Amino acid sequence: MKRKVAILGSTGSIGTQAIEVIQEQKQHFEVELLAAHNNAELLIKQAIAVQPNAVVIGNEDKYLMVKEALQPHDIKVFAGAEALEQAVTMEGIDVVLTAMVGYAGLKPTLAAIGAGKQIALANKETLVVAGELVTALAREKGVNIYPVDSEHSAIFQCLAGEFDYTIKNGTAVEKIYLTASGGPFRGKDNAFLSTVKKEQALKHPNWEMGAKITIDSASLMNKGLEVIEAKWLFGLKAEQIDVIVHPQSIVHSIVQFVDGSMKAQMGLPDMKLPIQYALAYPYRLPASFPRFDFINYPSLTFEKPDTKTFRNLAIAFEAMRVGGNMPCIINAANEVVVESFLKDKIGFLEMSDVIEACMQKASFVKTPTIDDYVASDKEVRALAYEMIK
Repeated sequence: MKRKVAILGSTGSIGTQAIEVIQEQKQHFEVELLAAHNNAELLIKQAIAVQPNAVVIGNEDKYLMVKEALQPHDIKVFAGAEALEQAVTMEGIDVVLTAMVGYAGLKPTLAAIGAGKQIALANKETLVVAGELVTALAREKGVNIYPVDSEHSAIFQCLAGEFDYTIKNGTAVEKIYLTASGGPFRGKDNAFLSTVKKEQALKHPNWEMGAKITIDSASLMNKGLEVIEAKWLFGLKAEQIDVIVHPQSIVHSIVQFVDGSMKAQMGLPDMKLPIQYALAYPYRLPASFPRFDFINYPSLTFEKPDTKTFRNLAIAFEAMRVGGNMPCIINAANEVVVESFLKDKIGFLEMSDVIEACMQKASFVKTPTIDDYVASDKEVRALAYEMIK
C-alpha cells in the first residue's frame, strides 16, 4: 500500500501533524498536493521538505512569492479557490485530507468527491453546512468519508466489524456518546464567563489546536458541530446522539449497541492517531505514538454538560432537529462571532446571543440546494457583522 495524499489546510494544526505522520510512514504514503490559504512561508518550507507534485496558495497575492521559491524544485504552483477545486481532482491523488478551517472546506471537498477521491475529513463544517448533499454525492460516486476528528474516529473504530454499522435498518447502534473535555471554562458560571478574554479561552487543557477550534471548544460549539457531523457520518437521529463531559480526554467516544453493550475507544490526546487511521484504513499501521498507562490515570470522570451556561451545544442540537439550512446558518454566524471575539469586538457570552438572533432572522430553506447554502452563508455573515459593529 502506498497512497498519494492531498492535504488541504497543510499549514494548520491538522495539516502539519498529517505531514509528520506521512514522513514517519514514507513506505505507505506520499504527498501529491499541498494547499494553504495564507501562510505562504510555511507552505514553501513544507513543499521543499515533502516534494509534492503541486501546491495551491489560496491568497492570490502570494502566488509569485510561492512560485519563485518553488521553481528550482520543479513543483507546480497554483493560486485561488477555483484552482484548488480543480487541483483536488488530479489523477494522481488517492485520498484528500480536508483540514481547512470552516465553510471554505465545502466546495473543494465536493469537488474531490465528484472526482471519486476518498476523503479523510477533518473539516467538520463540510457536513454541518451541507451534510445531506455531501453524503448523497459520496454514495453516488462510491466515495468513503473517513473521519479525522478524534471523537468521530473513535466512533468509527468502535463500529469496525459491526454488522450494519450505518444502522440502515434501525439495528446495531442504539446510541453514541461524544465526549468533551469541557474546555478551559468547565464549571464556570455566567458571571465569570462575562469577563473572559481570548487569551484565557485559547488555553485548552488537553489539546493543541488552531485558534478557531479552540474558541469553539471553550464555548462547546465545537461539540455541537460534532453532533451534527455525527448525524451524517453515521446515519443517526438526534435522539441517538448524546454528549458527555470527560475532563481527562482519554475516552474519545462511546458506542452503545441495541443489546446494551458498549464500546469505547481510548488513548492519550494525540491527533496523529486518528489522522493515520483515516489515511491508512482499513489497515492499522505500527506507530511510535505515546502509550496510555492506567496507573497515571487512576480516575476517569464523566459529567453532564451545562447547556444553560454553554448555550452553543443546545443551539446546535436545535439546528440539527430543525434541519434544512439551519445548521448552515449557525455555522456562518459562529464563524463571524469567533473571528470577532478573537479581535476583542464581542464578549464570550455575546457569541451565543448573535448566533440565536441569526437563527431567528435568517431566511430558512427546508430543502436547500448548493446555491441555497452559498446564499445562506452570505446572508448570515452580513447579518452577524451588522449586529456586532
